Amino acid sequence: MVKLILKDIPDFHKIDVYEKNGGYQTLKKALGMSQQEIVDEVKKSNLKGRGGACFPTGLKWSFLAKNDKPKYLICNGDESEPGSFKDREIFEKNPHQFLEGVLISSYALGVKDAYVYIRGEYWRWINMMEVALADAYKKGYVGKNIFGTDFSVNIHIHSGAGAYICGEESSMMNSLEGKRAYPRVKPPFPAVIGVWGCPTIINNIETLSNIPEIIKNGGEWFSKIGAPAHPGTLLFGVSGHVNKPGVYELETGTPLMTIINDVCGGVKNGKQIKMVIPGGSSMPPLTREECLTMKMDNESLKAIGSAIGTAGVMVMDEDTDLLKVLKRITKFYYHESCGQCTPCREGCGWMLRVLDRIDRGEGRQEDLDLLISVAENIEGNTICALGDAAAWPVKWTIRKFRDEFAAKIPKHAVHIPILNKVHGVRNEADGFNILKQNNENEVVVSLMGKVQEDLNDESVRYSG
Repeated sequence: MVKLILKDIPDFHKIDVYEKNGGYQTLKKALGMSQQEIVDEVKKSNLKGRGGACFPTGLKWSFLAKNDKPKYLICNGDESEPGSFKDREIFEKNPHQFLEGVLISSYALGVKDAYVYIRGEYWRWINMMEVALADAYKKGYVGKNIFGTDFSVNIHIHSGAGAYICGEESSMMNSLEGKRAYPRVKPPFPAVIGVWGCPTIINNIETLSNIPEIIKNGGEWFSKIGAPAHPGTLLFGVSGHVNKPGVYELETGTPLMTIINDVCGGVKNGKQIKMVIPGGSSMPPLTREECLTMKMDNESLKAIGSAIGTAGVMVMDEDTDLLKVLKRITKFYYHESCGQCTPCREGCGWMLRVLDRIDRGEGRQEDLDLLISVAENIEGNTICALGDAAAWPVKWTIRKFRDEFAAKIPKHAVHIPILNKVHGVRNEADGFNILKQNNENEVVVSLMGKVQEDLNDESVRYSG
């Protein structure tokens, strides 16, 4: 199995060990190439962004505006989505390959200042990166006239504000500028007008860590690793009900069940899988049947309406309460919504309240369709993709596991022939929900707990 980033070399995070294994020599090679040659090799590799969107990296680089303004590179290490925890593995175990990737990319893009944006709570990894960067400065790999050339670049480590929205690229630029991290309307895209109004490329940490291997071995070599349309390796962060959770580097296209059974030691206590979220909490989930044949690359997942995202694989066994899971995920996105767009700000709150109502045993039969409707009115109607991230789990978990959610809703419904009777009952007890009105004299209501016990009047007819 090919490992491009998490290599099995003891103390590889130390700069002397990295140098003994060829470290920073690819940078020296790159400085002997033209900028366009490097961009062409990255294009040839077909490297897709590892931050979730899977956009071709070389193509993104080619969009960088060619004007006299300063160019910037932002390295996105915010990584705050539940289920995603792979970038910190790079900071901890191979920081110099990442820094070498930043240096090669900066040279190719004409960048003089690059920013490494790391989530503020990751103080441990921020400290590690500061040590690695200081060592690279001392060796002359970062700073002025690198390897005696006229190429100079500075790298800055920036501690993020600790909000999920800061991971969105335009919010990240606002955060860097010292502003509130509201997403920006696009276009213009950052490659044209980015941070401080200058052309900016924003790449994920894992994406940039692949660059030295691509320049060292060639784009064509990289393109033949893993799935043809989504080549290379991925850092799979596996969590949930598996015996050996962790971060594993595997080729794209690896079968999901190979990851769960062979790499992660199978599902805990020999249970069956109920659901797997393949790429961080925002991705549409997979049913057990879909897991059995699924290959872990973006195109395979797209074919069934999901996506690889950040390759944060969340495994849930047959005993998992999916209502609790969905309520927890929705609470996260409700809490993290920046509030700029009404559909996201209000919709996330509505979804959480309806899920909470079902969880309290007070759900209504129409609540499931209501949740899907709210999710679909958020999806695609916000400035950034946080709205989609909140909507997709709700929409697709309910669609794929509707029976489990429906079982949480009381099945009893009561036909009451006299509308005034309904009003009278509603005044006597809470939790009485009107499902529909059949005509002016009859409504259908759902019953909850004590209300059901109170309704012994012969005028009340039960069904369901």
